[in-house]
Amino acid sequence: MLTTHNLGYPRIGNRRELKFALEDYWSGQCTRDELLDRARVLRQRHWQDQQQLALAPVGDFSLYDQVLDMSETLGNLPERAGNHKDADLDRYFRIARGRAGQNDCCGGVHAGEMTKWFDTNYHYIVPELDSTTRFQLNPARLLEQVREARAANVGTKPVIIGPVTYLWLSKCSDNSDRLELLEQLLPVYGELLNRLAEEGVEWVQIDEPALVTDLDGHWKHAFQLAYHQLKSAPVKLLLTTYFGQLRDNLQLACELPVAGLHLDAVRARGEVSRLVDWLPGHKILSLGVIDGRNIWKTDLTAVLDWLEPVHERLGSRLWLAPSCSLLHVPVDLERETELEPEIRSWLAFARQKLDELDILARALSNGRGEVAGPLHDNQQAIRSRRNSGRVTNPEVRTATAAITPAMAQRHSAYPERAKRQQRKLNLPLFPTTTIGSFPQTREIRQTRLAYRRGELDETGYRQRIREEIRHCIEEQEALGLDVLVHGEAERNDMVEYFGEQLEGYVFTRFGWVQSYGSRCVKPPILYGDIRRPAPMTVDWINYAQSITEKPVKGMLTGPVTILNWSFVRDDQPEQDTCRQLALAIRQEVQDLENAGVAIIQIDEAALREGLPLRRSDWQGYLDWAISAFRIAANGVADETQIHTHMCYSEFNDIIDAIADMDADVITIETSRSNMELLKAFEDFQYPNGIGPGVYDIHSPNVPDKQQIIELLQAAARRIPAERLWVNPDCGLKTRGWAEVRPALANMVAAAQDLRNQGARHVCENDIYTSEHY
Repeated sequence: MLTTHNLGYPRIGNRRELKFALEDYWSGQCTRDELLDRARVLRQRHWQDQQQLALAPVGDFSLYDQVLDMSETLGNLPERAGNHKDADLDRYFRIARGRAGQNDCCGGVHAGEMTKWFDTNYHYIVPELDSTTRFQLNPARLLEQVREARAANVGTKPVIIGPVTYLWLSKCSDNSDRLELLEQLLPVYGELLNRLAEEGVEWVQIDEPALVTDLDGHWKHAFQLAYHQLKSAPVKLLLTTYFGQLRDNLQLACELPVAGLHLDAVRARGEVSRLVDWLPGHKILSLGVIDGRNIWKTDLTAVLDWLEPVHERLGSRLWLAPSCSLLHVPVDLERETELEPEIRSWLAFARQKLDELDILARALSNGRGEVAGPLHDNQQAIRSRRNSGRVTNPEVRTATAAITPAMAQRHSAYPERAKRQQRKLNLPLFPTTTIGSFPQTREIRQTRLAYRRGELDETGYRQRIREEIRHCIEEQEALGLDVLVHGEAERNDMVEYFGEQLEGYVFTRFGWVQSYGSRCVKPPILYGDIRRPAPMTVDWINYAQSITEKPVKGMLTGPVTILNWSFVRDDQPEQDTCRQLALAIRQEVQDLENAGVAIIQIDEAALREGLPLRRSDWQGYLDWAISAFRIAANGVADETQIHTHMCYSEFNDIIDAIADMDADVITIETSRSNMELLKAFEDFQYPNGIGPGVYDIHSPNVPDKQQIIELLQAAARRIPAERLWVNPDCGLKTRGWAEVRPALANMVAAAQDLRNQGARHVCENDIYTSEHY
């Protein structure tokens, strides 16, 4: 039988058991031992789900993040996590989220920087390095999981992040060269591999996805140096790449002295034949033939058509796997009993993808006749989707064909718009606002659940949501915020809420995937052409504005983020789908403006994560992504102020594209990265308003006023004060009111202090004003 394996499995659990276990621990409702027991039960269940595989991943399970796990394994947690006398779990969570779950005496610890994992919506904790960093092996977590798996008779394949990718993901706080640390890092990896061999491990999956990115000569040499040094390890290394093509790194990958190489054959199908030709005859070729990033069924017959000749050439040297870890898809389709049967027949979640893998392996090993029934059922589903009338809408196709360049342009340039908007809004210097959402309390969630179950009628539901909106407005007025939001009590998720009201989407009940830590999202499934049947937000914003004299922002999610945070149809180019979404959001923007809403925020939190992994491919993506945003945003008068928001990505290298969005105000994450993004403004004169996030909402720590003042002073050295806004770095839905009130009070007080100091005396060296430009 052909060898099958998996690169990683969804760790959150079929019922989000990991999320609830973590939150119980952090709130003091369970002990450390109870948390670890619940995690152990989940691992056993996940290995049971993968029992048909020859080799199952071990070590892919994490209590927060696999990169943070690797930092812990390498003894590379920052000093602020506490000394080694502290419990490892407490030190770990201090870096993950700012402080440990309970009885933490190490207050005031800020969390590690968080950013997107390659081009996915998963977030990892960035490893912190400097020229003095020293590594020390701490293998307890991984070895314990290896022993658990072997005791459960699981075919064991430990998973670790490779040394070069680990450095590639890291940041040096002192601007030293990360690669200078490779020489002292490699012995620690060698020691880890020796320890795994002592546990009876034969194969180790060593992930090096940096190989699908642009690498200069120094990084390519680092790969050669690393794997020539590790080749003496007494285990077999499966070098694993995913998320893209190897391109100019293909020969390098083939020549590295490892026992096997994994290729994402979904995104790099064109490289399979060259790998078959170039890979030395003693090496395994693992092909990722099932898409680990999307939820559509695989066309198994089409895969077999190209895979059978490969199998004929390689024989037992061919292994099969999903393209990447299944972390990025929901766990099990079987629970989705409420989905339309036709659409449900088109889908495959993690467990179903492993079934598809098994069918392919049996077909290759024993012939297609062995699996004739499953192959027939699969083809019926593929044909059903291809021929379904619900996928295409002629009205939408006509509208997108009629898009003109003028639809992406504002009437006037930003300086003229800013004058008109200020005359209308009359905002103070350093205006304060929030990003959109306020705490999603237990009462809010229960209201939405009762409504969904039919236990609360439409009238009762609307009344309760209005009560929550009124409470949110009153809280903001009491705090003294200048621009308010309605709080989004009616929204379960910033993408799902809109998708539920757009034709062309379908929704799951249990299709959760991990974004980071305990944060899970339920991406909607975009299966057909997009149409907006009716306004989606106008009634709620109108009500909020009716109960306050202060401006209330209309809150929308942008077309690029809706696209990137959905499971997207794969039967047409993404840019075509994005233009359809842009037209739908444009209609909503115009309805809000016609209703008298003066400020409209269109969040594009996921703009950067859609960037191709190769810089040479960036411009094509940015052209259509920025165009889609502008189509959505620019159908309004100059007096209407358009905001956008972006979070937890590296923006410095696309700052010119962000400026080209031409939003009147952009709010961004900068606090967790210590205002690192503002370095871009030393060379790039950003032309419009900007709100650099002044505190990290993903940490329970409450920022003090002086910290916020110092961050704003740093910003004011680079950006004219009249263009600076004051805001948190993201929405507040995951926080409680007990944290939100003091944090926002300090933020408002900091802004007021700066106003009182006067525009020209905010910092010792004088702030920028517009005359500097």
